[in-house]
Amino acid sequence: MRSGFVSLVGRPNVGKSTLLNQIIGKKVAITSDKPQTTRNIIQGIYTHDDTQIIFVDTPGIHKPNHKLGKYLNRQAYYSIGDVDLILFLVDASQELGGGDKYIIEKLKEVEKPVILVFNKIDKMPKEQILVKISEYKDLYPFAEIVPVSALKEENTDTLIGVIKKYLPDSVQYYGEEEITNKPIEFVLSELIREKIFRLTDEEVPHSVSCLIESMEFGKSSVTIYADIIVDRDSLKKIIIGARGQMIKKIGMQARKEMEEILGKKVYLNLFVKTVKKWRDREKYLSEFGYREFE
Repeated sequence: MRSGFVSLVGRPNVGKSTLLNQIIGKKVAITSDKPQTTRNIIQGIYTHDDTQIIFVDTPGIHKPNHKLGKYLNRQAYYSIGDVDLILFLVDASQELGGGDKYIIEKLKEVEKPVILVFNKIDKMPKEQILVKISEYKDLYPFAEIVPVSALKEENTDTLIGVIKKYLPDSVQYYGEEEITNKPIEFVLSELIREKIFRLTDEEVPHSVSCLIESMEFGKSSVTIYADIIVDRDSLKKIIIGARGQMIKKIGMQARKEMEEILGKKVYLNLFVKTVKKWRDREKYLSEFGYREFE
């Protein structure tokens, strides 16, 4: 058995969560076309034959505007130093920018092998990919460079094969059926947040957190009570929608996926609450599960 811990780092919206879900084969991290979707360190567990890879999906590294943003960056930095291998994901269709250079400087502080993963290669011709590779090679001594398309599942098997070469352990950390270390309450709350990302305006999702308050299990059904937390009343009105239509859509879409995960009929009760400036208040960051990494 070859095993090890692998961190996924990169700027927001480069496809880290999409790549993780494709490799695992099931959704363990929410996805969206909006940046900064991931807010917690999420471990996805890939087990196949004689290999187990524990992937650590991190928040996108960005310039923070509040305490939550600073916390997210600390999470990402923490994961870089606590793994065996780092995958640095880059959106190959975008120009090399200051954000990528900033992350590369951070990588220079850590003595870990780094694989550069060019994602979204389906959006560009092969000649352009080669130019991109040449551009990045001069900035850092990457152990390997692997172009992929997480969305189209192109070259992801090759990436797995490359990762295997750098796994240092011979211990199976998790059972073969386990795909994440996160509790079910976290997975379900993230599903709700994902639907909010997909159904509401650009400004709404980043001001939202979700909490599963309680779950009542019956013989063939589960009743779930969940809070959607926003930082101002105007967003509360948007999420509820005219005559409650938006909250109904969010609930319907989330409930469908919850039933697939739980294998039971789900009765989902959603409540929207305003907690002003929660992203800058330690009390609520702690209560909503954003613990510190020192």
